[in-house]
Amino acid sequence: MKRTKMCTAAVVAAVAALSLAACGGGAAESPSAAGETSGSATEAVDVSDAETIFKLAFNQTDQHPQYIAAKQLGEDLYEATDGRYAIEVYPNEELGTQSDVVQNLSDGSVEMMYIGGPVLESFNEDFIVFNLPYVFDSPEKQAEVFADEAVTGELFSSLEDSKNISVLAALHAGVRNVYNSKKAIVEPSDLDGLKIRVQQSDSQVAMIEAMGAVASPMGQGEVYSALQTGALDGAENNETVFDALKHDEVAKHYSYTRHLMIPDYLLINAETLAAMPDADREAFLELIPSTVESANAGFIEFAAESRAAAEKLGATFNDDVNVGAFKELVAPLVESSVNNPVRQKLYDAIQAANAS
Repeated sequence: MKRTKMCTAAVVAAVAALSLAACGGGAAESPSAAGETSGSATEAVDVSDAETIFKLAFNQTDQHPQYIAAKQLGEDLYEATDGRYAIEVYPNEELGTQSDVVQNLSDGSVEMMYIGGPVLESFNEDFIVFNLPYVFDSPEKQAEVFADEAVTGELFSSLEDSKNISVLAALHAGVRNVYNSKKAIVEPSDLDGLKIRVQQSDSQVAMIEAMGAVASPMGQGEVYSALQTGALDGAENNETVFDALKHDEVAKHYSYTRHLMIPDYLLINAETLAAMPDADREAFLELIPSTVESANAGFIEFAAESRAAAEKLGATFNDDVNVGAFKELVAPLVESSVNNPVRQKLYDAIQAANAS
């Protein structure tokens, strides 16, 4: 099923919000700020009496901007459909891990979910293009690409026949950087011998080793204790994870290598979407751009708040990094992964956006 094309005004607003928020670590706003960007409603809407309530699974907390945006989407959907449809968001893996929930989404027992790029890549390997190091120059360029249905349309509908899954949108999920307990990272040589945690993915192992470190793939739940005992020297992730999982207590040196900008995706069961009456489905799809705008801008605010919190704990943030040297080292990995016409088309579209 083809998704309704995002309106130009919403796309421009989303890109502008990202561009402004990404211009450096300015003063962090209050934790309620992300909620204020989530929609036009000033009071929460009680959606419990909706005729149909979609369950949306989420693996983060109810303070996360993606949760706040999804909750607002549920309320807006309730109002747009005169109470026929609404969404209830289940945070903190209440419905299971992403790997478990995506199977439930496929069979229809869960209607919606957020999912990380690497998990979705396991269903269609062409999604790898968006997960490669240094493919996007900035969050606003990433948003520009994801908002262009001419680029993403076929890929986002590619799971409908095989998995009964429609991709509604791709969202900014932070910029991943290296942090460690030893020193600031400026050149690739500074990573020599450092044991850095990566996701349990062959491509992520290859990436961090190409950057100069010793890759240590492991589950996120093991990282704090491994950093604390010295079994790990560091890890790589965005500022929100660095602070939320308290890695800033045991690995004080955060360096902006900016090596990854892996997105999250908002999914819906394809049959569920198709079964909505045309007018209600159209109203639902028209709400998606503002949801993306809210979640994206909120995420960057959240990252700034996380950095400020980490700095209060004594963490240091180093932006004096030879990013070009790291980018050159991982270029062979990117080249070997863009190895079919679908991926080449996606990669070319990203590079065109970067150059625009």
